[in-house]
Parts: sequence; C-alpha cells; structure tokens
Amino acid sequence: MTADVWLPIPPGEIEGLPEGPAYRYWNGEEDFPADPADCAFYVVPYMKPGGIEIRPLPRMRSVQVVQTLSAGIDHVEPGLGDLPAGVRLCNARGVHEASTAELTLTLVLASLRGVPDFVRAQDRGEWLGGFRPALADRNVLIVGYGSIGAAIEDRLVPFEVARVVRVARSARTTARGPVHPLTELPALLPEADVVILSTPLTEATRGLVNADFLARMKDGALLVNVARGPVVDTKALLAELESGRLTAALDVTDPEPLPPGHPLWQAPGVLVSPHAGGPTSAFLPRAERLLVDQLTRFVNREPLRNVILTTGG
Repeated sequence: MTADVWLPIPPGEIEGLPEGPAYRYWNGEEDFPADPADCAFYVVPYMKPGGIEIRPLPRMRSVQVVQTLSAGIDHVEPGLGDLPAGVRLCNARGVHEASTAELTLTLVLASLRGVPDFVRAQDRGEWLGGFRPALADRNVLIVGYGSIGAAIEDRLVPFEVARVVRVARSARTTARGPVHPLTELPALLPEADVVILSTPLTEATRGLVNADFLARMKDGALLVNVARGPVVDTKALLAELESGRLTAALDVTDPEPLPPGHPLWQAPGVLVSPHAGGPTSAFLPRAERLLVDQLTRFVNREPLRNVILTTGG
C-alpha cells in the first residue's frame, strides 16, 4: 500500500519536503487525487465551506495524522468519529498568532477611535471631529489565553493599557501574571473596557457570551470576537447593540458568512470583518514551514508538534 500525503498546497511549491511519501495535491475539489484509503497523512484544506474538508475522512482507513492549517479544530471534529483509533489530530499553532493578533488590535483601535465613522464621513465629504475613546489606560480582558491570546497581549503592551486580565479554561500562572479560570468571568467582566474573545469553540464555550455575560459588561464596553461565531449568542448581542449600551467588532459571526440583510450588518456600533484574522501574507510561508517540519518528523518517526487529541483515546 502506498503511503500517500495529501496536501492543499501544490507539493512542488513547498521547499524541503522529505523524500519517501507520495505527495498528492487536493484542495477540496470534487475528485480525489488518489484513493483516500492510501492516505497516511492528511493536511486539511484551509477555510473551505460546507464540510468539504471532512468529505474524504470516512474512506481514510489507513490515515495516521490529520493536520489542520487553522488554530481551531471545530471544523474537522464532526468527521473524527469516522476515523480509526490512534489517528493524531494536529493544529496549526505557530501559524496564525501574528496575523490574528494584528487584526485584533486593528479592530480594537478602529472601533474605539471611530474609524468606520470617519470612512463613512469621508464618503460624504464631511469633517467629523470630536473626542473618541483611547486604548491607553483601558482595562482589557482576554477570554481564551492560548498562543493567540498571548500574542494579542504582546501587542497590547506598547499601547499603555491600564491592565490586561487573562482568562482560560483553567487557572495557571504565566510570566506576565495569573490566568483566571472561566468560572471567575462573572466577577471580572464588570471591570473590563474591552473584552477580547480568542477562545477555541468547544462545548464549554459555545454560547458562552450569552445575555447574562453581556449584561455583566460595563456600559460602553467593546466586545471583540476573533474566536468563532458561535461563542457569541447573536440574538443577545443584537439586543445590546441596538440599545446602544455596548459596541462590538466581529471577525467571526453566527451565522457565517453573514448573509445579506442580516440585522448585524446594520446594527449600531458594530464593525464586521470577513473572518480575516488568518488569511494574510504571513500565512503561506508559516504554513509551509509547519508542514515541512511535521512531515520530516512523521517520516523519521519523531514526535509530532501540536497534537490536540488522538482518536479512540
């Protein structure tokens, strides 16, 4: 049986791939490049709609590794039950931190300083002056303090924020200070001027930002979501936006893509970007470096990086 590796990037464009496997290019097209049963290492196509990436999984009876090119794994989780036991699922930690953190700061600053209003005023030929909130001296709460959350804090520090509070699934201590558990969120939310969501989508975080969560945020606070759309209850958020009590910057939405005519498009105080945190010029070279490293480890039977779970375990 041939040990195939399926790649969503043409293998001839990736410098340094180890010799040995048969490399097959598949980026979600209707036809498979080879028999999925021969695939040993499957690199999931990036940002494909409608479950395309899990379509070959039921036929991948010999696969040993499923590697995503995203930080989250929620898009492949529905297909994991079709895999044999012992398959390692790896994410793309190290690929998206910089670009997602860049966008996060862009959304925070644009929202606080009123950049969308300036753009609309420019279209009208109107000079729109006045005072706006600054990021300096503000309290920022980061919900989801993995590698992306830490990268966001790295970029917040030069902006002279008053305080960064970190929250994750469980408590721990970092070089920058404590990380609070999710159970402490109710007590932490009222002090935050900016709440940034960078948590993975799990059963524990789905709908985490509900009416009660939003009600605990202080008047005038900004909610920024660079995590996943379903972390936020859209109906509850709309109620707060339409009242004018809160503002929001959303790189992800529920539903996504946000359909024409959805009330979020016209809600006051909201800035929407089209899930743009990861796809930047930084993506491809970092993704290729990750794949070369992972495949070299795989061929040499060395421990893989970024193993999130093993099926059947």
